[in-house]
Amino acid sequence: MAGGMTILTGGTGNAENVETGEWVAEMLRVARDSDEEAFAKLFGHFAPRVKAFLIKSGTDGALAEECMQDVMATVWQKAHLFDPARASVATWVFTIARNRRIDILRRARRPEPEDLPWGPEPEPDQADALALQQESKKLGQALKDLPDNQRELIEQAYFGDMSHGEIAKVTGLPLGTIKSRIRLALEKLRQSMT
Repeated sequence: MAGGMTILTGGTGNAENVETGEWVAEMLRVARDSDEEAFAKLFGHFAPRVKAFLIKSGTDGALAEECMQDVMATVWQKAHLFDPARASVATWVFTIARNRRIDILRRARRPEPEDLPWGPEPEPDQADALALQQESKKLGQALKDLPDNQRELIEQAYFGDMSHGEIAKVTGLPLGTIKSRIRLALEKLRQSMT
């Protein structure tokens, strides 16, 4: 294991499943029992990684610290929304961090009042909305059907907004392995979506 994160291997996967299971167990203790000890473990593991992710994404140190605190507070308050069937704990936490980062960028670039649209927004076309909903469902199933070692890398790259190099540092896997697994996963997703 590198830095306490799950290492994805081509083997049986027992080591990563045990660690992933431990984080899920801690998250569920927070969700069900508001367990402060479990949250402290999650905080100790994820808070520095979230802050590093934010800094690598271009957020200055003080703002990254403030945002990390907000992310971890959200993890505490919304732990009941975590669903281990939909995402790993790391993916869930980093998705919250990514969304907070986007919120910060939006606040920094608030439009002037004259740039704001006036009047109601046009209603989306129902056929387009239905097609998008069906495509999203199909993509969600295609992601679930991927092998764990490929799905987790896709989640880190696209939901966690991490570069291949950042994933290599976190997982300890060679960069070439990460690139080939992501390429294979994307090809499988493309085939599933056609």
